[in-house]
Amino acid sequence: MIEILKEREQQVYEKGESRFDLACEKPSLAGSVSQRACVFCGSRVVLYPIADALHLVHGPVGCAAYTWDIRGSVSSGPELHRMSFSTDLSEREVIYGGEKKLYAALTELIEAYKPRAAFVYATCIVGLIGDDVQAVCARVEAEQAIPVIPVHSEGFRGSKKDGYRAACEALFRLVGKDDETPLSPRSINILGDFNLAGETWIIKEYYRRMGVETASCITGDGRVGEIGRSHRASLNVVQCSGSMTYLAQLMKKTYHIPFKRVSYFGIEDTAEALYTVARHFKDAQVLRNTEELVASEVRRIYPEVERFRTSLEGKKAAVYVGGSFKAFSLVKALRHLGIKTVVVGSQTGNKEDYDYLGEICDPGTVIVDDTNPLELSRFMTEKDVDLLIGGVKERPIAYKMGVAFCDHNHERKIALAGFEGMVNFSREVYSSTMSPVWQFSPARIGREARTAVDADVESTKGHGAARC
Repeated sequence: MIEILKEREQQVYEKGESRFDLACEKPSLAGSVSQRACVFCGSRVVLYPIADALHLVHGPVGCAAYTWDIRGSVSSGPELHRMSFSTDLSEREVIYGGEKKLYAALTELIEAYKPRAAFVYATCIVGLIGDDVQAVCARVEAEQAIPVIPVHSEGFRGSKKDGYRAACEALFRLVGKDDETPLSPRSINILGDFNLAGETWIIKEYYRRMGVETASCITGDGRVGEIGRSHRASLNVVQCSGSMTYLAQLMKKTYHIPFKRVSYFGIEDTAEALYTVARHFKDAQVLRNTEELVASEVRRIYPEVERFRTSLEGKKAAVYVGGSFKAFSLVKALRHLGIKTVVVGSQTGNKEDYDYLGEICDPGTVIVDDTNPLELSRFMTEKDVDLLIGGVKERPIAYKMGVAFCDHNHERKIALAGFEGMVNFSREVYSSTMSPVWQFSPARIGREARTAVDADVESTKGHGAARC
């Protein structure tokens, strides 16, 4: 095991070496250069996919640029979410306050774009200068007759996970506004799927084939009106548990809607997610439909997955993602491809999540909470991985090390959810891992040379021992 910062020693574990009791849900260690994002970014990635809402960043223009089009979330209709609006606060507002500028921006944008609602994101500077964002939003809401919702997401308040909570609190203000639109007794809300590359549409189609109505998608391809009726659905199905469990808990407490945590990544977890929903309704026809759906989809994709497995068998992977539920699915999906996960971690996992991760990983696997680039790259070197699965911040680490990379985060443009997503995932892992480009990587060449030297040294030791 490499040397790590003393204060982080309890957040790293190698399965099999000692009792598993991983520390997690702690603030990032100062100076550790966490891969986590800020509170503002966390709230933005959750709310951003609501396509008919106005998203106004109250802060410096850099904050808006940082999160502009941050997800690959697509819309089946309006695309107002893809615009990046900012009040562009500067020195003048730092001294005199930015409330007038916020009021003027909100009024002008609402009149120009006619959104169904507006979210106003408070950034670090707003927290420092003390603008009363709530009062400005309330005034504009009364004048414009649409929900104008402050999102209390000053970046310095915590980490990305605190931004998720701020987003859930903002979303909850839209829930319960529509008591009239008819809903089936077998209706669900899809929570925490963000329609990256159209994944929400894939999942909605599965539920349609099962005989289950989707009341709302929060927030992938989301609409303000649909969120308004979500309080009358029979079940909340939570995909991204890190971001949406809090909203599900609020809806359970207020509207008595039960919720289930699921994952749509990989064959096993997709099938289990659909069966979980089918079993909840205790409807024989829904269960039969689900059995037929899963059987036909697995029959369709399995030969293709097996074809990729032939080439990938024996490779090793590192996985570092935002939510730990996604990590579970990736460990299982990689096994289908014959790839062993030797390093795995997340930014926001809790103790229950890591306990489960410890159960499903092989002995020798490094499990890490809230890692930093130096740790991650050293673990990858130590375990000699062929592939890294992560997000935009992990991509440069992989490429500098001459390691294949698969984007499984906000920015990707390829659907990886559902059964067809497993085929796309297999193809992407195969294309990157088997690419001939890695033979030209200086880092890879150096690594292979060191491996050869180490093998020679071991061989020499072996001969010496034999002579003795």
